[in-house]
Amino acid sequence: MKNIKSILIVVQRSNGDVFLANTLIFYLHKFFPTAQIDLLINDDTIAIAKLLPNIRNIYKFSYSLKKSNPIKQEISILKKIFKKYDLGISLTASDRSVLYSVLSSKYSISAVDKDTKKSWWKKILLKNSYVFDSKKHIIENNLTPLNFLNISYSKKMIGIDVGINIFDKVKNIVKNIGSDKFIIFHPSAQYSYKTYPEKLRNQLLLLLANYEIKVIVTGGSSSIDLIIKDSIPRHENIYNLINETSLEEYIALSKISLAYVGMDTLNMHIASSQNKRVFAIFGPTNLRMWSPWSNITSSCAFKNQSINNYGNITIFQADLPCVACGRAGCNDQHDESLCLNYIAPELIYQKVKDFIDDQKI
Repeated sequence: MKNIKSILIVVQRSNGDVFLANTLIFYLHKFFPTAQIDLLINDDTIAIAKLLPNIRNIYKFSYSLKKSNPIKQEISILKKIFKKYDLGISLTASDRSVLYSVLSSKYSISAVDKDTKKSWWKKILLKNSYVFDSKKHIIENNLTPLNFLNISYSKKMIGIDVGINIFDKVKNIVKNIGSDKFIIFHPSAQYSYKTYPEKLRNQLLLLLANYEIKVIVTGGSSSIDLIIKDSIPRHENIYNLINETSLEEYIALSKISLAYVGMDTLNMHIASSQNKRVFAIFGPTNLRMWSPWSNITSSCAFKNQSINNYGNITIFQADLPCVACGRAGCNDQHDESLCLNYIAPELIYQKVKDFIDDQKI
């Protein structure tokens, strides 16, 4: 295995999944320092993929092209990857991801479904496979391929660094708020069912702002973000930067912030990778797999409860028997998650306030 010169990693899920693949990439690069490492991702995750270090090429799969011209797209991708790699690793268990791993490489490893009716043929084609385990954190799942390669590792989430020029831009942003002591409030997520309701969100923001905490509100350019941007209350301590910073600038802002307060999304994982104090608001998401990883305790959340505290992480959930259901909203159709309505902004505020008080700012 020491002769591996080229590696393809397939991650066909969301932004957070691509970011959380960085720890695996770090250890692969460390063990195979001269190997070319490429990525195959969904096109809506390209922004975060471009920021991952040690990546040479990025191939994009488009769901819009899948609808309009699927055969052309598959032929195009296969021409680029077919038998071009010594090692192929798929971190997603879908049929397409597994086939990309197998067809691209001499030695293929992939996550597979627990259901043998879905995975039996994958196990035959793959050199090695492992069950994608919902009772393990995504970091632990992603590092499993290293076991087949006899590569040692520690369970530590590796973050992304940005250039000094980005920090210089961010310092100018911070100058405008008159203080380098601030928290980040990130109210959105990639999906609306993971977003805190507007009324509760604004109550929390005003509680924080009225306590004289400088709050930078962050977000991107999605339709969800832009709707939230227009609803953010005006206050002298609230700085609404939704759709006004790049992803790189967000990473720098997070790095120099006091804490992250917000939703279960990519930005939360970025903050936890930087060992920031994280206050995360969770709806239906499976905690055991997707809670922010704490490098301080080398652990994640294990139990659904109204407040989870471990290391530098605090997670808030509704105290309801259905939490966490793991569904995409109550109807599993990416609509509203009613459980988010049962997380009191006063509870979140008190925990953030206690942290700020301890900092003696």
